[in-house]
Amino acid sequence: MFLYNVTIKVTNAISLQWLEWLKNEHVPEVLATGCFSNARILRILDIDDSEGPSFAIQYMAENRAAYDRYIELHANGMRQKSFNKWGDQFIAFRSIMEAVN
Repeated sequence: MFLYNVTIKVTNAISLQWLEWLKNEHVPEVLATGCFSNARILRILDIDDSEGPSFAIQYMAENRAAYDRYIELHANGMRQKSFNKWGDQFIAFRSIMEAVN
């Protein structure tokens, strides 16, 4: 199992609208690619959120090939849609992890 983690900090100005968009549009669209079997959205606690909240979105892929397919065929388009909608009001950091247990 591979976990594609996207950590995002959003500004306070967009945080509520962004979270609704994430839940209702973006995550379903990513899952519709067929590259991931599940996703979860987490709010990150114990950090300074005076400028806005931070979230981790975790997508589960059955294998590395599914993740690689997402990156090759879909990632750039999804990222561009996010920038087109929200501009510079968020920052994202991405990582890939493999379950070892």
